[in-house]
Amino acid sequence: MTETEAPRHLPADARRAITVETVIRLAAEQNPDGITTAAIAQRMGLTQGALFRHFPTKDAIWRAAVDWVAERLMARVDRAARAASSPGSALEAVFAAHTAFVAEHPGVPRLLFGELQRRGDSQTRRMVQALLGRYRERICALVDEACARGEFAADLDRDAAATLFVGTIQGLVVQAMVAGDMQRVLRDAPAAYAMLRRAFGGGTR
Repeated sequence: MTETEAPRHLPADARRAITVETVIRLAAEQNPDGITTAAIAQRMGLTQGALFRHFPTKDAIWRAAVDWVAERLMARVDRAARAASSPGSALEAVFAAHTAFVAEHPGVPRLLFGELQRRGDSQTRRMVQALLGRYRERICALVDEACARGEFAADLDRDAAATLFVGTIQGLVVQAMVAGDMQRVLRDAPAAYAMLRRAFGGGTR
């Protein structure tokens, strides 16, 4: 069911979840900075007063949205990594899982980029930075394991590799946003990862 089709009388947790999903969808359609609580409430078929019964401020909604992204993205990539047969394969699975997540939720990168571009400091910005830090740690650990098993070059710089990995995904996202077609991320991802694998000294398959 969509936001506007949701029953008006829902448990608080369910209402908060729908609110966050609404923000993610709206972020796919417009600049996140322009999303107002009035727009969120209208999309959900609620009054602003009803919305504020679940979230005291707009910032609280944004923090909940970042929590939503962090929980689901990290769970997705962790599942993908655990199902892989080796660290190198796990890294490829994480790349595929991340790009699939972005294609399914195109508002996510717009929301995160928007927070990082804000001037000054905020709790929401720190949450985004923490998410990126956790993600980078996962990538560094997989690179270390792949190097130790001989899947990647023994002298591979793990920090540079993590930067290149994350930067490649971000580049795919930006190109898809420019093209106005987030599904392009999925189409371009396999070739992009093949180039990463060669850069890591993993050769081709």
